[in-house]
Amino acid sequence: MPTLFRFLATIAILAGLVFAGMFALATFVEPTPREMSVTIPGSKLQPGGR
Repeated sequence: MPTLFRFLATIAILAGLVFAGMFALATFVEPTPREMSVTIPGSKLQPGGR
């Protein structure tokens, strides 16, 4: 049984580290808004799919 507890403790610690990393990224990293432009081919603008 001690190996099961050691395994579960290791998994819990790893899950905690992953959660802490995701929380830190979500809290401290701010995305920078940028302007975006998408080129649409002229064939997509034709009515009727021509």
